[in-house]
Amino acid sequence: MGQHIQLNTSRMHCIGAYLAKAEGTPKGGLVVVQEIFGVNAHMRDVVDRYAALGYTAIAPAFFDHVESGVELGYDEAGYARGRELIGEIGLDLAVDDVASAAESISSAGKIGCVGYCWGGTVALLAAIRLGLPAVSYYGSRNPAFLEQKPKAPVQFHFGERDASIPPEAIAKHRAALPDAEIYVYPAGHAFNRDVDPKAYDEGSAKLALERALAFFDHNLKQA
Repeated sequence: MGQHIQLNTSRMHCIGAYLAKAEGTPKGGLVVVQEIFGVNAHMRDVVDRYAALGYTAIAPAFFDHVESGVELGYDEAGYARGRELIGEIGLDLAVDDVASAAESISSAGKIGCVGYCWGGTVALLAAIRLGLPAVSYYGSRNPAFLEQKPKAPVQFHFGERDASIPPEAIAKHRAALPDAEIYVYPAGHAFNRDVDPKAYDEGSAKLALERALAFFDHNLKQA
């Protein structure tokens, strides 16, 4: 359904992106922010699904700033390389790329952001710095930014068995952002990753998607 495109960024560096357009008039646009494994087959599938549900969606290939075409597996080597790459990219550059991606699909209407794992924190920052309505899935780096007030609504999804996001971290979200939608599921980290049987929790993933779609349907509704 989707296609690989080139995306001009604010720092005069062209990076790749995976774009899937909604059929007919889109409900809006979504910037989809990857986990630490690149825009791999799973993330492209997430983009395609959002497009099939009526949103023009785009996933910027942030790692192209360092190395082109990175697609990592869910093994120890993949985790290690992914952590290296997000360390090199940094969150500031990622947010800049989200802004560029949002601009590239602005014809779709209002734009939101959804991110997973590392991308969950990028999505929160997109709400804080760019004013994009955002859905943040299990962003373990979120607590460092909770003192900053988002300029747009944010919805959070966490797994209660996620060792990287203990209950006290979720409590910090509730305390700092009392108006945000915060959901906790009987699952672990990365419960939306349906290509990884060790992580995926079907019931939690389906319910989280329903809630995310309701959030975007409401917050990206055209005037």
